[in-house]
Order: sequence, then structure tokens, then C-alpha cells
Amino acid sequence: MSTAAAYAVNSADGRFEKTTIQRRDLLPHDVLIDIRYSGICHSDIHTARNEWHGTRYPCVPGHEIAGIVAEVGSAVTRHKVGDRVGVGVMVDSCGRCEFCLAGEEQYCANGNTMTYNGAVPEELQAGGYTLGGYSSQVVVTENFVVSIPEGLGLDQAAPLLCAGITLYSPLRYWNAGPGKRVAVVGMGGLGHVGVKLAAAMGAEVTVLSQSLSKQEDGRRFGARHYYATSERQTFKDLRNHFDLILNTVAADLPINNYMRLLKTNGTLVMLGLPDSALTVQPFTLSNNRRSLSGSTIGSVAETQEMLNFCAEHGIGPEIETITADRIDEAYDRVVASDVRYRFVIDAVTF
Repeated sequence: MSTAAAYAVNSADGRFEKTTIQRRDLLPHDVLIDIRYSGICHSDIHTARNEWHGTRYPCVPGHEIAGIVAEVGSAVTRHKVGDRVGVGVMVDSCGRCEFCLAGEEQYCANGNTMTYNGAVPEELQAGGYTLGGYSSQVVVTENFVVSIPEGLGLDQAAPLLCAGITLYSPLRYWNAGPGKRVAVVGMGGLGHVGVKLAAAMGAEVTVLSQSLSKQEDGRRFGARHYYATSERQTFKDLRNHFDLILNTVAADLPINNYMRLLKTNGTLVMLGLPDSALTVQPFTLSNNRRSLSGSTIGSVAETQEMLNFCAEHGIGPEIETITADRIDEAYDRVVASDVRYRFVIDAVTF
């Protein structure tokens, strides 16, 4: 095994510390990546602070990885040394279940392997679980490495590997495009990317936010309309209006009020995941054949499609680049909604 510099947290209430971790020697289909940038996702915070339970320590988060191929295994055909590449939320799956065979490994029936805190054999990673992208290098099997197109900066690409695909996948699945009215609930790290993507697809985009404080940004990103959900009139004016609503916030929303904003056959997709259960009135669904659904990330192939789409349309997240010694500060600011709109760690500082 080789060593890499990293930042790890050793307990739920601990602070990040610089350390050295082990990376496996390359297998025939492995790619060694020199990491250049690693995005900070809210999932990193939930995991590092054990808010979803089951975190194994020391924990090295990071599943928005962009870098350069440094070395390849003997059987690698998809990538070569010097390529600009990325790694997202997954680093492996069973490859044989119905979903993997259909190219939807994000729904692997046998459980895909997460980029960090995912179970792996001891011979692949000391400790038996994966360590993520808050590090100088990572080793990943070639099938889970995507190419970053020219014209898309590595720093811009990093957050797209989670935030970007999380929004792109449902927009594609529910056919957002010309003639469709799409609402994005919340315009934070996820929502602002969704606005840009939906607008580039040709949809009529509306932002539904607690206040109008980001209205100017929303218009700049491509939203035609912007409403404050703190105003009761919003839910009257927009009733039966949208084909698709993407909820990107994890707060407990009055879900039935939002469901009534859907047209007949419309769908509300949960992307932000609140802790408490949802209580949906059956008539809200049945009277207009509305649907309440959910979505996770996309497949590796769809992630590549998303990156190509973003490069073609000049789409990237709004980022603030930080040094690795500011991770704790960045976490606190994310929780306080004090970032516009995503943090990216410069891996040179690992």
C-alpha cells in the first residue's frame, strides 16, 4: 500500500486534523488519481458528525473529487496518465444485479460501495472501509472514474459530481425541457445548480425560497420567477401550476401545500431529506393524479452525460475555494447557510 496526505476527523464532535492514510496498490483495473480539488457536501457533515449514525473513525469524507490520473493498472482502457478525471459518490458496485446490468449502479441491489465510510475488504483498505477525497490521492476502479471535459475547470467540476448529478438525474428522468414548468425549492448548494440545469434544458424555472434575499442570483442563474414561501399568497397564486417540483431542502415543509402546486400528473421529487416522516393527505394525490417521489444520484454514465452537458452549456456551481485547514470553519458556515454556494477544498493544501 502507498500513503497519502489527508484530513480526518476522529469523533463526532472532533475537529479535522492532518494525517497520513494508506491507499491500496493498483489492481489491474485501478486508476491512481492525484486529487486537485475536493468539494464539501452536506452529506460530508452529516457523516463526519455521525448525524446519520454508523460513522467509522477516523473518517476522511469527500465524494466530489476532481484531479489528474497519475498511474493506471495493467488492464485499464478507459483512462490514461494525465487525463482530467473525477470521482463521485460511488467507487464500486456488484456489477451483476439487474440494476447494475441496466447501467443504474446507483440502485445496486447488493449495495454499492460509497466513496467514504463504505465497507470494503481489509486488503483493499486498511480498516475495512473507504476513505474519501479530503486527501492528496485516491485509488478507484476505472469503471467509476469519469472524464472531465476541457472547458470545465477542475474546481467547478468537483461539486457537480454530487450536487450536479443529484439535480440532473431527476430533471432528465421527468423530462424537464421546453414547455415544462419546473420549481426548485430552496436555492442553496443543490438548488442553485438545479436552477442553472433546468434553465439550460429549456424549462420555465421558478425558485421557491423562504425569502426573496437571493432573488437577484436566481434571475442570474436562469430562473424566470422567484417567490417567497413565507408569504401565504404564493401558495394561492401558484396552485395547480407546476409539472415538476424539486425539493432541495432538508427542513420539515408543509408538504401538502407544495403538492397542491402541482398540475394534474405533476411530480414532487424529494432530494433534501428531512429527519421526520412526511404526512401526505391522500386526496392531495388522487384528485389530480399527482405523485410524490424521490431521487438519489445518477449512474456513472449519466454523471458523464451531465458533465458533458455542463461543459457544453457553460454551467458550473458558484464556489468558494478554501485551504484544508479551514474545513471545520466551512462546515459551520454550511450549517449556518453562510456560503454562496459551495465550498471546494484546494487539495494542494493537504
